[in-house]
Amino acid sequence: MSRITRALLTAVPALATGFAALVATPASAQTPINYYVAVPAAAPASTRLITNGTPWRWENAAFVASKAPQRDVILCAAVAKRAGPLASFTVAGKAYDAEALAACNNHAR
Repeated sequence: MSRITRALLTAVPALATGFAALVATPASAQTPINYYVAVPAAAPASTRLITNGTPWRWENAAFVASKAPQRDVILCAAVAKRAGPLASFTVAGKAYDAEALAACNNHAR
């Protein structure tokens, strides 16, 4: 067996493994686009909203945003302060319970 053949037999499986690791990223490792969903209790005066540098989009009667560096409770309070009381606030598909939502709505205007 030549030196080149041995080198190829060693390199090809390593390259294939590395490529597979890059391509086979599980879906759960990706951050969803609508990581936060804030549903106002009443129609907001404006559907344009930026809180602490986080831009929110108005979609299907809710403000939605991608994952942000701030803590969830800070973002919830900031949305309630700008948009008014919230009927619900969801983070990564998990809705705030009644107690957490009430604490968030204490910051509403």
